[in-house]
Amino acid sequence: MEEAAVITPSKTKLKIALAGNPNSGKSTFFNNLTGLNQKVGNYPGVTVDKKTGTCFFENGSGKITAEIIDLPGAYSVKSKSEDERIAAEVISNHKNKDHPDVIVYVADASNLKRALFYCTQLIDLGKPVVLVLNMIDIAQEKGIKIDFEKLSEELGTPVVSTNARKNIGTEKVLSAIGSIDPAKNIFLNGTENGNAIYLRYKKIDEILQKCVSKSPIEKPDFTKKLDAVFTHKIWGFAIFLGVLLLIFQAIFSLSEYPMQWIESSFILLNDFISNQLPEGALTDLLTNGILAGLSGVLVFIPQIALLFFFIAILEDTGYMARVSFITDKIMRKFGLNGRSVVPLISGVACAVPAIMSARTIGNRKERLITIMITPLMTCSARLPVYILLISLVIPNQKFLGFFTLQGIVLMGMYLLGFVAVFGAAFVFKFVLKSKERSYFIMEMPTYKMPRWKNIGLTILEKIKVFTYDVGKVIIAISIVLWALASYGPGDSFEQIEKKYNNPEVAYSHSPEILANKMASEKLEASYAGVFGKAIEPIIKPLGFDWKIGIALITSFAAREVFVGTMATIYSIGDADDTLSIRQKMMAEINPETGGKVYSLAVGLSLMVFYAFAMQCMSTLAVVFRETKHWKWPLIQLVYMTALAYLSSLLAFQFLK
Repeated sequence: MEEAAVITPSKTKLKIALAGNPNSGKSTFFNNLTGLNQKVGNYPGVTVDKKTGTCFFENGSGKITAEIIDLPGAYSVKSKSEDERIAAEVISNHKNKDHPDVIVYVADASNLKRALFYCTQLIDLGKPVVLVLNMIDIAQEKGIKIDFEKLSEELGTPVVSTNARKNIGTEKVLSAIGSIDPAKNIFLNGTENGNAIYLRYKKIDEILQKCVSKSPIEKPDFTKKLDAVFTHKIWGFAIFLGVLLLIFQAIFSLSEYPMQWIESSFILLNDFISNQLPEGALTDLLTNGILAGLSGVLVFIPQIALLFFFIAILEDTGYMARVSFITDKIMRKFGLNGRSVVPLISGVACAVPAIMSARTIGNRKERLITIMITPLMTCSARLPVYILLISLVIPNQKFLGFFTLQGIVLMGMYLLGFVAVFGAAFVFKFVLKSKERSYFIMEMPTYKMPRWKNIGLTILEKIKVFTYDVGKVIIAISIVLWALASYGPGDSFEQIEKKYNNPEVAYSHSPEILANKMASEKLEASYAGVFGKAIEPIIKPLGFDWKIGIALITSFAAREVFVGTMATIYSIGDADDTLSIRQKMMAEINPETGGKVYSLAVGLSLMVFYAFAMQCMSTLAVVFRETKHWKWPLIQLVYMTALAYLSSLLAFQFLK
């Protein structure tokens, strides 16, 4: 056993690991300690999220700087999943760079027996442990009374009660950390074999009899009453669909004015730069390349924020667990189980962490099916594409007084993702063979009020990641795309300029019309235009022109790049900088038909294509890391591309 580090009053820098069972309030407590001083990465060599932060507090001798590490939730030091293995490695290996000086164990006070099993294992490792009895308010509501001093004496470690949701008791925990000594005793000697596990539970029962009492409290059980409705085999699904419809309607309604403000701000910034800088390649790159690309994506931050806001509320209140429960029976018919709901629902935000979360599925076949179908869920990267296209081809028509046709179509695109997920899972159920049997055990959390501070932190973190990660890709692609669209082979550009400088042509139209015509012809003659024309025969049956073809290729890096690419293309191909991307696309005319390029048929065909296509390099990379073989991401790429092409073809041919 490793010798425990002594935490003396003179020690000014600490590493503190937060450990505990899942759903114990550990993440909330982490947010209380660190606030905005936190970051998310990955543990070396694995795809498990690593959340770290910093907090400052004082003891008798001065200020202490603490690095807080939020370990993955676990039930035991004996790892059964990659999450638990990482937690055990950090805690038990003193050579690990994240190895802590102190372990703060966050326990659900209303379920102490289960929590103490893992806690006492950590005490046996010889590290200083502070036991935090969280959710003390819920324990009290259940009539549970805990003798904290007696429990501390029995375990040989400090015990502090908290209510992390209301940020009550955090200072007491910090005080206990600042004055802690190494654990003075070993809870249970011997190896953790079957006999030792029985002995551990027996000793835990003895301690609970001494330290915990429970008095019956007659109080209405609102959880059971709500579950009777929310988990009902009919009403449960109806309510879930109603909740989704309200969310998508709110995304359209509440984001309208912030979007207009962002669009106007970029137009003003573009005008300011154009007026302040001299004409030339650099000014053109800044205005028609980088700014145009960024504005096309950042304008959708309000929708992204609203989406994560509603998802966080559903998770924080405990409703999402009910969705997993009611869908378990359906999942099994398609070769999945209720645990697959967590990755699938997470896929509404982003497929990358959703696929990583599938590692908690023990059955290999079910885990593999979940990984292969999760990218079909409508992720937040598709949202900017849908919002843009819906605003172009779907009228903002009221429906039933409150709902709009645009909101209903957006919900329909999300439901299309669900249908595709179950269809693909049904096929993989027969393609993949396995003799393993699976089961689904899930702990239902009580219903709670949302923690607004944590929801705010979640939204800020997601927006930061979205802006930073997408921003880097957009800037890189915008620069390359601007260069490809601003230059052409041979003397093509000189010939176009010569054509429009001809006096006969110059006097035939106004200067504005001539500038737009020349910009449009230059774009078509550019390297980007040549490339787009080359692939146009392949995508023309889908209703797509060469401009859309360029965006399809560039957006393989990330789906939302489609919007930025279209913004760059239409900025270079249009001399009018006073219009937004939506206005420019709406005014685009098909030279063959004389009608709008973005008709209902083209808009829906394009949305269907993005609903199914694998337009995300990051997803393919993480599938490879999770499956340890290139076969699965390649199969995923082929089947999703084929599904996207055929579905888009049918949609356009049927609606045109």
